[in-house]
Amino acid sequence: MTQNQQSYWQFSQIPNIEESNFNKILERFYDMKVTGLVRENIQNSLDGKLKEYDGPVIVKIQTGDIETRLIPGVKELIDRIYSLEGRNTYTKETIQHMLNKVDQESVSYISFEDQNTKGLTGAKYGQSNSKDHTWGIYAYNKGVHFEETDTAIETARGGSHGVGKIASNAASDIHLMYFANCDEEGEQHLGGTIQLIEHSYNDRYYRASGYFAELKKDEYSSKFMPFENNFHEVFSKNTRGLKIIIPYLRKGYAETQDIVTSVCDSFFISIIEGKLEVEVNGIKINPDTIHDLVTNPSYYVQKIEDIKKNFTPLYVNTYLEKVPQELNISDGRHDFKFRLYFTYDERIAKGRVAIVRTVGMKIEDLKVKGNVNKPFNAVLIGGSDEDSYLKSLENESHTELSSDHIKDPVLQRQAKRFINNLSREISKVIEKAMKDNNPVDGTMDTKNIIYLVESQFKQDLMSSMGTVLINSKPVVKTKTNVKKKEKRDKQKNSKQSTSREATKNRKPLKLIKNLEGKHDGEDQTKKYSANPEMVERIIVQDREYLSFDFSKSKETIGDYPCSISLAVIDGMGVEHSNEFQLKDSYLTIRNPITSQNYNIENNSIKDVEVIEGKARLELTLSPNYNRALKFVYYVEVPNDL
Repeated sequence: MTQNQQSYWQFSQIPNIEESNFNKILERFYDMKVTGLVRENIQNSLDGKLKEYDGPVIVKIQTGDIETRLIPGVKELIDRIYSLEGRNTYTKETIQHMLNKVDQESVSYISFEDQNTKGLTGAKYGQSNSKDHTWGIYAYNKGVHFEETDTAIETARGGSHGVGKIASNAASDIHLMYFANCDEEGEQHLGGTIQLIEHSYNDRYYRASGYFAELKKDEYSSKFMPFENNFHEVFSKNTRGLKIIIPYLRKGYAETQDIVTSVCDSFFISIIEGKLEVEVNGIKINPDTIHDLVTNPSYYVQKIEDIKKNFTPLYVNTYLEKVPQELNISDGRHDFKFRLYFTYDERIAKGRVAIVRTVGMKIEDLKVKGNVNKPFNAVLIGGSDEDSYLKSLENESHTELSSDHIKDPVLQRQAKRFINNLSREISKVIEKAMKDNNPVDGTMDTKNIIYLVESQFKQDLMSSMGTVLINSKPVVKTKTNVKKKEKRDKQKNSKQSTSREATKNRKPLKLIKNLEGKHDGEDQTKKYSANPEMVERIIVQDREYLSFDFSKSKETIGDYPCSISLAVIDGMGVEHSNEFQLKDSYLTIRNPITSQNYNIENNSIKDVEVIEGKARLELTLSPNYNRALKFVYYVEVPNDL
């Protein structure tokens, strides 16, 4: 590019290249495919609804092809991509993939255009750094989202982490997206971003992020300014609101059927309640059509017994036909009230709960602990307080309730308790429904049956025993009951019985006390030693399986996550607590039932799930693992349990 040519893309200069990788969030959203793209863009449209408008937000999704030459500033970008230099296998492969795409004469695109929304404000001021100018926040800031001054509106908004806008970049083969804006005054502007890696271009070093903007300078400062929108009609937006355009669309993102199901899956509540209407390549999704769409075999599996992955048809039916019941969930400090729409149907193969925000967006298909294969379906929705708390628990992708991202240990513990209590309370509803639908007809006296079975077993055992030879002489079987040393045996049996009772009544967990013989109430956790009888251990090839039965200590453990550590014990019974390192001995540790992976911190297995009083671990052995070692096991739980 010569000095006289206009530059459409701006990259900030840096003294040296320090980061040689693409933005990791790109990979996260790429793994979510078209579902993540649809969710993020429609959520942004719902967040931008006009306050004074009572009707639905309308989003038009269009796919098609566009000539490469009509994409604004694309020639400059292609030059940049050719200058990229990968320094590891992943970046080299990604750059090569980009280079394979840039020479096409036409490319696929997808656009999301909304109506009855505010659009972005302050575009004419460009990079103003003002909290009131949403253009500057959306266009030029990463990891930031605009916050409404109205607390109720801010609580209801779907976005919170400020990273969702990169989902559009992830959908492009070259990580490119544009946004066309028409504001309240009718002014139209076009912006855009591209995500590359730090690179050298014309003998200078630049950051990874590029912005479709004009660089304005004066003697004191410089800032980015947007272009007035006089570009091709694919990039035009002439009614108030925002339009996202993604050229070089990845393969598999343009299928109309997948887009339609993605809309219904994430926003069926918004659509049913008339808050949202979507049109996908001419197919309208609104309150009048959504039932027909989810009952159409072209889009969804219809036989209830075969619904095992996508539960939207069941959710829609549950929400429309069932009367909600109130469900109270506590995090230990606050009580939250939810509406639970619940269906019990023996034909349902997989039980799931749709966790839905008040904006009408589904967060996740919750798997209730111990009930994933139970015949039920449910939808859970709260009010504004519940919405605010759920928002704090969402991961960055808005696809799961989690406590992992919470840094404050007290708040994280409360979040874990809330998530566990959520499963526990829903489990009670499921259990009650199963009892109501499978009543017990009466009681049966089984004493005679047990006696007959035992007697028959003894007879069969005796008749099946062969003749025993001792010194080549046969020993004849006898059915005679010979009484010997009856009094002594009676005393011996009495002692054995007492011993067995003592063993049976021994507590599975023993609290570890400090040097003064007391448990320190100020500690954040309580530590217990596990009775060997509650631990089952087996090694099969390169796997070790552990099972812990806490069922007799529910007052101590309950179904709360715990941490598990272990120490080597030698042949003399002496414990060596620091001689065994988990990270050196095990490659991976997970729950063999739920496939949940567990992390090792401070030589302890963290956040182990306890389901119905039992914890199970599958450990992949490292090549140098010593299979002859014996262990004693310890369990840690929060001090406030």
